[in-house]
Amino acid sequence: MSMRDQLSNLVFSTEKGALCPACKESVDHCVCDQLGDQERLSSLDGVVRIRRETAGRKGKGVTTISGVPLADKALKDLAKKLKQQCGTGGSLKDGIIEIQGDHREKLKQLLEQQGFTVKLAGG
Repeated sequence: MSMRDQLSNLVFSTEKGALCPACKESVDHCVCDQLGDQERLSSLDGVVRIRRETAGRKGKGVTTISGVPLADKALKDLAKKLKQQCGTGGSLKDGIIEIQGDHREKLKQLLEQQGFTVKLAGG
């Protein structure tokens, strides 16, 4: 087995610290998140869609916000701000903001005030 093969599964280096498994850079200098952001942002049409969903949540409704054209860090900050404005919990998963409860109208107003084009989707 060559040295290159042995190093291909390297997850920690005393020189760089913890390593990203995809790009083999140190976690602090990982470029994978930036590439993922660019791919996600390029696939968006500029319209933010708000919908209410209950599927897979044992009947509990959540409001989902998808298509927000922001990078990952800015998206996290927006999710935090929206949760505070609604006075409820939520999460951010795969570029989709989930807010507990039905807050479609309030979220639409808040996002339009920030300059986003918003569309209520679904029922």
